[in-house]
Amino acid sequence: MSKPIYLDHSATTPVDERVLKAMRPYFGSKFGNPSSIHGFGQTALAAVDSARQTVAQFLNCTAEEVIFTSGATEADNLAIFGVIRGLKKQRTGNLHLITSVIEHPAVLEPVKALAKQGVEVTYLPVKTNGIIDMAELKRSIKNNTVLVSLMYVNSEVGSVQPIREAGKIIKKINENRFKQWRETRPAIRGARPSVIYFHSDAVQAVNFFNCDTKYLQLDLLSLSGHKIYGPKGIGALFVKSGVPLRAIQLGGHHEKNKRSGTLNVPAIVGLGQAIKLLDKKSVIANNQQIAKLRKKLVEGITKNIPRVIFNTALANATPAHAHFSFPGAEGEAILIALDLAGIAVSTGSACAARDLKASAVLLAMGITEEIAHSSIRFTLGKYTTASEINRVIKILPPLVKKLRQMAPEL
Repeated sequence: MSKPIYLDHSATTPVDERVLKAMRPYFGSKFGNPSSIHGFGQTALAAVDSARQTVAQFLNCTAEEVIFTSGATEADNLAIFGVIRGLKKQRTGNLHLITSVIEHPAVLEPVKALAKQGVEVTYLPVKTNGIIDMAELKRSIKNNTVLVSLMYVNSEVGSVQPIREAGKIIKKINENRFKQWRETRPAIRGARPSVIYFHSDAVQAVNFFNCDTKYLQLDLLSLSGHKIYGPKGIGALFVKSGVPLRAIQLGGHHEKNKRSGTLNVPAIVGLGQAIKLLDKKSVIANNQQIAKLRKKLVEGITKNIPRVIFNTALANATPAHAHFSFPGAEGEAILIALDLAGIAVSTGSACAARDLKASAVLLAMGITEEIAHSSIRFTLGKYTTASEINRVIKILPPLVKKLRQMAPEL
């Protein structure tokens, strides 16, 4: 039997052997708790500090601005709940938060919870290419807007949001607010205006794009280890110095009182090593190789399968994503049939894989519910080969044809 083919890298990536090698000692001889004062603890702490510095260099921030978490879900929750909790301690009145309709549930669920607590929320729509309209962002900002959270890359269709442009807009509005306040007579100008903080879930972007937080004009950024050939169960949150973030879990004084819990040293070491492997030369080479294979896949599928719809806008997407709809065949049925043939793909975000509802992302892009249910996401990685793509192109067309023939007539 042929070796299974893995084309679901947006869900998770295999751990790079170099990452695993770096982690191994911290499961064994270097097992100390980094909070301990003795030598075992200090050895572990040195490894944590080194990994923190590596992440900081990658994000172009200080080591003190990096908080290790259990993953991007916790990082997103900490960013959103933490900033709102911090601001509520500082100011009175209703707070306003802006996000988009295509965010990951790790952002949407905390936002929904805050809305129930009285926080005003605006959900930005997307265009048919899955990109947010920056004019809509400008129009949505109010005097009480305090937080904007926009994902860098959408995990389903791979659309890349103009994060730097959004950051510039937010920075300019912040500057104008303070300028007007300073120029108003002290007797009537009132309290200092709200700062708008900008957060991005960059989980799907780290492998491919510039994550320099200064370049992107970000105040907070979330990332995850298992999306970049590192281990599961580890992530990080960049929190710019001065952001009023309060902890959302208590029980210790770890991570400068921002995130309690004994540090997962092996995973932190693994995250650091995975980040270290993302040097500019390697990223460019991987991107080019993946893009070449994605082009082969797209051309092969569109040429050999009639009535196929390609949903990834190549001009504004990662090189890894290829999202298709196959009208007349259920996406779930295609996924299962491909899995039986030894090919792993997805119908959307892995965190919503067991949800039978049509993808909210596709619906937001104007795709009908019926077409959305016929969709499959292919996401390639640095270990994907041309022979694997050839096999997919050979297996998929007859499979889709058969499923369409089996589908009940409406």
